[in-house]
Amino acid sequence: MPKKVKVSELVQQFHLEIVAGEDGLRRTITTDDLNRPGLEMAGYFNYYPAERAQMLGRTELAFLDTLTAEERRDRMERLCDEDTPCIIITRGLETPAELIEVANERHFPVLRSGIATTILLSRITNFLERRLAPSTTIHGVLVDVYGVGMLITGGSGIGKSETALELVKRGHRLIADDAVEIRQTSDNQLFGSAPDLIKHLLEIRGWAS
Repeated sequence: MPKKVKVSELVQQFHLEIVAGEDGLRRTITTDDLNRPGLEMAGYFNYYPAERAQMLGRTELAFLDTLTAEERRDRMERLCDEDTPCIIITRGLETPAELIEVANERHFPVLRSGIATTILLSRITNFLERRLAPSTTIHGVLVDVYGVGMLITGGSGIGKSETALELVKRGHRLIADDAVEIRQTSDNQLFGSAPDLIKHLLEIRGWAS
C-alpha cells in the first residue's frame, strides 16, 4: 500500500497556520513533489499536477493581483481540486479573499507560514521524501563506520551484536541493533535507522546495554 502523509501532520511538523478549510486536514499527500502554480495562475491547467501540495509565494500572489476578481475566482476554483492535498501560502503573505471563500466552501485546507518560499519548499520536500520513501525492516545490526553504514546480517546467535560492540569500542557508532529500518530515497540511496522502541540500545546475550 502506498505511503501517505496527512495534511494535519504537515501542519504539526512545520507549525503552519490554518487559514481556511480546517475540515480538510484529513486529506493525504502521496508524493514528495510540491508545485508552484505559475502557469496555472495564468489560466493554463493542461498539465496541472493536482496530486501535489501547492505553494503560493510572492511571485504567484503578485501575478494574481493583476487579474480581475472573476479571473481570480476561476483560478482558485481550479486550484482547489478534489485531488489536491492543500495550498500553502509563504512569507506570511495575505491570503486572497477568493481563495479563502472557495476553500471554506469545499473544505479545502489553506495553510500559511512566515518562512521564505524556497526554504519552506526545501524543508517540506525533505520531510515528505523521508516519510514517503519505500522502506523495509531487516533483522541485523547497522553500524556507522567512517560515515558509511555497515549492515551485519546472519542467523540468531551468530554474534552480530558482539561484532557491533567491538566496532563501537573502536570509536564507531551504533545505528540499530536487531531490527534495522531501511528506506530508499528518490535518488536511490539507502538509509538505515532504528525503530524508536530500541533506539540507542544494544542487546548482548539477551541483555539490553
